[in-house]
Amino acid sequence: MGAEQSLAAVILAAGKGTRMHSDKPKVLHTLLGEPMLWYVLEAVRPLVGERLRTVIGHRADMLRVEFPDEQFVIQDQQLGTGHAVQCAWPEVQALNARWCLVVNGDTPLIDGRMLERFCSAMIQDEVDLAFVTLTLDDPASYGRVVRDVDGRVRGIVEAKDFDARQHGQATGEINAGMYLLRVESMGPMLSCISADNKQGEYYLTDLVELGVRNGMRVAAMDAGDPLACMGVNSPLELSVSEDALQQRIVRGLLATGVTIHASASVRIGPRAEVEPGADLTGPCEIYGATHICRGAVVESHSWIKDARIGPGSVVRSFSHLEEASLAEHCVVGPYARLRPGAILDSGARVGNFVEMKKARLGRGAKASHLTYLGDALVGEGANIGAGTITCNYDGKRKHLTEIGPRAFIGSNTALVAPVRIGAEALIGAGSVITKDVPDGSVAVARGKQQSFTKRKP
Repeated sequence: MGAEQSLAAVILAAGKGTRMHSDKPKVLHTLLGEPMLWYVLEAVRPLVGERLRTVIGHRADMLRVEFPDEQFVIQDQQLGTGHAVQCAWPEVQALNARWCLVVNGDTPLIDGRMLERFCSAMIQDEVDLAFVTLTLDDPASYGRVVRDVDGRVRGIVEAKDFDARQHGQATGEINAGMYLLRVESMGPMLSCISADNKQGEYYLTDLVELGVRNGMRVAAMDAGDPLACMGVNSPLELSVSEDALQQRIVRGLLATGVTIHASASVRIGPRAEVEPGADLTGPCEIYGATHICRGAVVESHSWIKDARIGPGSVVRSFSHLEEASLAEHCVVGPYARLRPGAILDSGARVGNFVEMKKARLGRGAKASHLTYLGDALVGEGANIGAGTITCNYDGKRKHLTEIGPRAFIGSNTALVAPVRIGAEALIGAGSVITKDVPDGSVAVARGKQQSFTKRKP
């Protein structure tokens, strides 16, 4: 339909969300690791490209930090959805689009394909105003769609203002909060919206009645799937939406050939990529831009974010990985923690209660037990004994520890950086190493053992 040339979009994200009982904007509450506004942006942007504006107000500073590349419009006073669109309208007109899609920012389950069908159909029909509806058994607090006896749309009435005697028997058909406005004809109507209601707010829904009254082409399309555009207004609704999203993602991965055990307890974010042939066991959580390759195994009770798990690598139970990278055939855990900058080359192994931060284990290197490796480079085939720590911080700056290929570090060793352990060097157990150790050397740094006879009482 030539969306980039004919269509702009406005996302409404200025509300406080008082029912969330939180100081942050409602649209920053997360589902599977991503703010709900992120989902809306991802669904809308393919339709409009850069012709997208988001209206913000409450704690706008937090939204700017979370989405630094977005183009925002400020609504200083939150006076309703109609007022929000009025704030954005000068920007919409400047974009020279013929139609404007308006979407609420609290609809994280939004279906981009449904939006595309909606826009395509209504633009083809040359409507002045169209909106998406849902039919629910319990309309709850959603705006009700009012129709004539012949089925034509008369208007939308907010739940707090709905009166069955005045507006007719409720049918359960509700407004989903997604609109398509013809810019030329609906722009003048925006200034006619009134705040004469119980909330004293300017409702965008009033445009429907105004359009009908002025003989404009007004249409509505049923979304079909209620979950596709249900809003989130409370922690309960957030939880329900997150569960639905989790099931959608897991079902999609199962269909591609990912093996998922205890799938109901596996939570995978929308940006994560899991290749067919990977094997996951719940409960586990996989978030951010994580990439799990074919043949990789993630055991239960693991938490992974923005990490790469290479082919054939295994993350054992109770491990925590963030911004870490595993090449092929690595093993991590159980009970391992890989912090940002942790890198394992092919065949490297990290065992129980090992922590890595900004450190690299070379090909086939091992740190099997109770070890901290921070700001370290460990060469190919090196072995790090239990209880080893790299003392990387001097109170002011971080320093690098280098351990050469095939070096052997004895148990309970402290390597005080900056320090270099040469290739095939051997460090005696219990040593505190403060100076470089040449290749092939043996270094032992500990006090002389002394024994004393106990005095009898």
